[in-house]
Amino acid sequence: MALKRITLRDFVIVQQLDLDLHTGFTVLTGETGAGKSILIDALQLALGSRADAGVVREGATQADISAEFDDPAHLHAWLEEGGFAREDTLLLRRVIDTQGRSRAWINGAPATATQLRALGEALLDIHGQHAWQSLTRADAVRELLDAYAGVSTHGLHQHWTAWRAASKDLEHAIAAQDTLQRERERLQWQIGELDKLNPGMDEWDELNTQHTRLSHAQALLETAQNALFLLEDDEAGISSPLGRAQDMLQDNEHLEPEFQAIADVLASSLAQINDAQHSLQIYLRRTELDPEKLAELDQRLSLWMQLARRYKRTPQELPALLQSWRQELRQLDAVVDIDRLRKAEQQAQEAFQTSARALSQQRAKAAPKLSRAITQAMQGLGMQGGRFEVQLDKLAEPGAHGLDSVQFLVAGHPGATPKPIGKVASGGELSRLSLAIAVTTSELGHAGTLIFDEVDSGVGGAVAETVGKLMRALGKDRQVLAVTHLPQVAACADHHYVVAKKRDKAGTSSTVTPTDTSQREREIARMLGGEKISATTMAHAREMLVQATQEIG
Repeated sequence: MALKRITLRDFVIVQQLDLDLHTGFTVLTGETGAGKSILIDALQLALGSRADAGVVREGATQADISAEFDDPAHLHAWLEEGGFAREDTLLLRRVIDTQGRSRAWINGAPATATQLRALGEALLDIHGQHAWQSLTRADAVRELLDAYAGVSTHGLHQHWTAWRAASKDLEHAIAAQDTLQRERERLQWQIGELDKLNPGMDEWDELNTQHTRLSHAQALLETAQNALFLLEDDEAGISSPLGRAQDMLQDNEHLEPEFQAIADVLASSLAQINDAQHSLQIYLRRTELDPEKLAELDQRLSLWMQLARRYKRTPQELPALLQSWRQELRQLDAVVDIDRLRKAEQQAQEAFQTSARALSQQRAKAAPKLSRAITQAMQGLGMQGGRFEVQLDKLAEPGAHGLDSVQFLVAGHPGATPKPIGKVASGGELSRLSLAIAVTTSELGHAGTLIFDEVDSGVGGAVAETVGKLMRALGKDRQVLAVTHLPQVAACADHHYVVAKKRDKAGTSSTVTPTDTSQREREIARMLGGEKISATTMAHAREMLVQATQEIG
């Protein structure tokens, strides 16, 4: 898995760039100010770093950045989960306009900057020229040791969060015990008041329906009786005339066939009238005046209205209000249970301590191994006899990252006592230490592409040659890109690109071009002797390239 291609349009001082990259060790060189780090900046934007309008080339409307990688098999599940199509390659694109707004795509589908950053962590590992500054930060030092140990602190963080939450609940419960008790008593009294009513969820509507019916019972009975009279009375009712009409039609349907259909309609009507009569008869039998029931309903409705006014709710809201108070009371009962909360806090603390002790053991095993590996790398970087030490101390109080404080100590020469890096190391030593750490820890990562942005600043001579060999060795297993000003490093590369700045009527622009043998010799000669290239510097450049080639072979 490697970076295959970078495409830039109107980015900073690059008008247009289509750059194909290869596996192995690649260097980018050029004069100071030519824009060697522009490619690194562009890659970081393509992988989700913060964007602003300043990256848009002057006179353009937007900057367009694309980065194409080999198909990353280990990210297939992540892509599918995010709804991104799987292609033969992985294409990331980001566009930034002159207002600083940006849009991003992954394999042609819209993506967020957060999603780009998640991919970036799995695709690239960038070591900047000021990476040494992180060696004095406690969090960066601890994370580096954990990464070397191959441990994850995710589970520990979860235990820490659970412990903090349980402790907070216990503290609040103890501090607010009196207040909670008063609130509990208030809720109990209110629940008791509503419990006297014990309102059902749909009872209010049912009460109103029953009350309306009983209030108008006399009128309803009279209505049913009159309706029944009109249907079944022999003289005034409608059933007898309909029956006689049906009989007459049936008697003559042998003379007029159309009468049969009409007689059927009348028969259906009579059947429906009979049903209506039956229903009215049943209604009259079961319905009666009930003043006592009406009085009960009046009393209950009055209690509903009284409680609704007291608690400033509509009557329909009372059942839900009662349920909510009961839920609040259950929650208060749980909170007031100090013993239960104290037990939960103790259990959460024990779970954290168990996880933290296991992490401390893993750190203790990894610390001497990392110390030896970086000490060994220092020997070839101009710090012969120097010693690197990872020091673990127990924190006075546990924290989200465990029980340990992690500190990097260094002794720059034999016999010296290792001391904190920031107090004893010079700028050049810090750069070399950073490079030793980067080389040592990069072998452990999963990123397919390693980028070193002028991390060799402050070194030269034989040390620079060692740096080049280290990067070339890394390039055997993974793609390595390095921005460098050291000819010794450039001579060790498998691929060499030159960054140049040109000025014309349209303005200033930067270009990146691959070198052939003669161009590479001239570029290394320039790096050795400056703008004026002499026969001596050319000979020296050819000698360096031949020596690097022989050592590779």
